Amino acid sequence: MACLVAAAVGVLVHVWTANDIRGRAEAEAFNTVYSAMGTYRRTGTLADGADLDPAELPAALRRPADGERHTAYDGRIDGNLGPSVWAAQRVGGPDSPVLAVRVNMGPKFHDLYRLDMTMAVASLVALAAATPLAVYGAGLLGRRLRRVSETAGRISAGDLDARTGPTKGRDEVADIAATVDLMADSLSRRLRTERRFTADVAHELRTPVGGLLAAAGLLPPGETEDLLRARVRDLRGLVEDLLEISRLDAGAEQPVRSRVPLGAVVADAVARTGLDTQVTVTVTVTVADPQRAGTADSAETAETAETAETVETDPRRLERIVGNLVVNAHRHGAGPVQVTVEGRTVVVRDHGPGFPADLLLDGPRRFHTGARERGSGHGLGLTIAQGQARVLGAELRLDNAPDGGAVATLRLPA
Repeated sequence: MACLVAAAVGVLVHVWTANDIRGRAEAEAFNTVYSAMGTYRRTGTLADGADLDPAELPAALRRPADGERHTAYDGRIDGNLGPSVWAAQRVGGPDSPVLAVRVNMGPKFHDLYRLDMTMAVASLVALAAATPLAVYGAGLLGRRLRRVSETAGRISAGDLDARTGPTKGRDEVADIAATVDLMADSLSRRLRTERRFTADVAHELRTPVGGLLAAAGLLPPGETEDLLRARVRDLRGLVEDLLEISRLDAGAEQPVRSRVPLGAVVADAVARTGLDTQVTVTVTVTVADPQRAGTADSAETAETAETAETVETDPRRLERIVGNLVVNAHRHGAGPVQVTVEGRTVVVRDHGPGFPADLLLDGPRRFHTGARERGSGHGLGLTIAQGQARVLGAELRLDNAPDGGAVATLRLPA
């Protein structure tokens, strides 16, 4: 904006000054011809720099009307002479000579050139002084806005304790920062209230559900007893899931790590589900010395394979994640369900309709199962799997295969 203003002012001053110089030169030439004509008619002598039929006279002034004064602009430049303004008047009849006066505008235009240079230098000096101040001021504003943006990003990522804090000034940025902090406070209170309510409900339901399960065991064997037991077990599973989610939300879960064979733990977790699932374990054996690759004995190769298959993690939480993914694949997808273990990665895939678009976009949400064709459920399995993966420091990614089916990929940290 400063550059545009300086350029606009410079152009306006240049154009106005150039027009003023030319107007003054025309008036001076016009008046000089009038004075010189009077002197010539009285005394017959030429005065005030006048001349009769000069060779440089522009063609437009060589045949002026009798008794009338005319002016013309001559843009020719010869050394320090020019551009010029000519004024001419015929001294007598149609065949009489033309008295002409030339006013040189060269010095004035030289002064205009110096004025242009002065304005350009002054503008550059002013810009050189103003630009650092403008950059510094914009930087202050940008840093304050960036701080508010980072706080909003942390809140969006789940850090409910993130706050911008006191912000200097009383401008719009301070208002935005205060609004973001107020929004975070309100959101944090609501989420904590929701989590507390979920935990309280789960704890309160745990005792009566246990009593129901014990009472169902006293019923005589039969179809009614089996149906009641199944429903009570489902209710107890829901209560346990709610308690687990409340502990994950509160950050009370801590992993108990140990070195375990990943393939064996995954196979055991799949077996505990009791569902028909194909498990594939891929082990890559790497020999450090290529020259010994062909002579390595069987004990050394077995030791390398065992090292490649073991990971340091919490096996109970890993079984929980894999079990939930397998149950979700059977419940909401279609067979065959395949579980592949390769290195530190566990992939669970089904051949059903795949994950719904909103789940892939927003992630799993409790009590939300997506599309109707995904089947029934409470929407807690993937939520628990994702929470346990965060406790382990692992990455759980949900995708859809190009040829159809849902794909859940769990990558354990090194």
